[in-house]
Amino acid sequence: MTPITKRALGLLSAVSLAVLTTTGALAQDKKTIAVSIPAATHGWTGGVVYHAEQAAKEIKAAFPNIDVVVKTSPSAPAQVSALEDLAANQKLDALVILPFTSEELTGPVEQVKAGGTFITVVDRGLTDPAIQDLYVAGDNIAVGANTAKWMAEKLGNKGEIVVLRGIPTVIDDERIKGFTDVMKKTDIKILDIQYANWNQDQAFTLMQDYLAKYPKIDAVWANDDDMLLGVLQAIKESKRTEIKYALGGNGMKEVIELVKAKNPMTPISTPYPPSMIKSAIYMTAAQFTGQAPMRGNFKLDAPLITPENADQFYFPDSPF
Repeated sequence: MTPITKRALGLLSAVSLAVLTTTGALAQDKKTIAVSIPAATHGWTGGVVYHAEQAAKEIKAAFPNIDVVVKTSPSAPAQVSALEDLAANQKLDALVILPFTSEELTGPVEQVKAGGTFITVVDRGLTDPAIQDLYVAGDNIAVGANTAKWMAEKLGNKGEIVVLRGIPTVIDDERIKGFTDVMKKTDIKILDIQYANWNQDQAFTLMQDYLAKYPKIDAVWANDDDMLLGVLQAIKESKRTEIKYALGGNGMKEVIELVKAKNPMTPISTPYPPSMIKSAIYMTAAQFTGQAPMRGNFKLDAPLITPENADQFYFPDSPF
């Protein structure tokens, strides 16, 4: 599937609405789609909440017979409780869920499915994929690999770099695998690779440690844009001048602005768009009112974001 750019997201929304409109008379009975997502605990999930709420408003305005209920949860146990409340208080025709953790949410989602609910899972898959009817996610291996290919080419396949990991998860493992598999084919040495938990402050501290430990660093990869902001601040305060590139990933709007401005240290990024939740909601709605069966796995591409295409990935009103 193509990446979700602003243009692609708008086109998907328009097409979905058109499909629903032309067949709306066939499905006027009330439908309820529950959306269960993490609360805005950091930048990326803030973007998820924004796009989910936008989708709910747009679908409700166009189709009064579809009720989209968005519930946010600050933790996995809270998300389990939210699911129980949603299922107990109303009939759910569909559930769109971005699980806090795969393990803790698999059982509760399976119980919801047992009631005949259509299940759409976003980003983090369940431990039992058979439970989900529809799965929408980004390509984390490509996020790492595409960044590594660009960096290796610019460094002439040689040099010394440092890497910042996120939280110990499958998502982080895949990004690191994509990146390191490319780097293994070069003469580039990874001096250090440690976790900063997708946190700007922790990344700032870790980058300070890297700078104190290594007198020469050619480039830095933080596998998330929240961490990248901390890295850039640490480099700025150190006044080190040999670092050629500091790159991240996910497509945070502040980083896209750097790309748009042709920032020499951060001239590219790779998308892992929180807007994937909006696509998942539209696809789920089409399943019920557009007579457009949507089942299977949909993986979004992670092409390089460059100054030439950055506008397509830029959502200025989003918190991310």
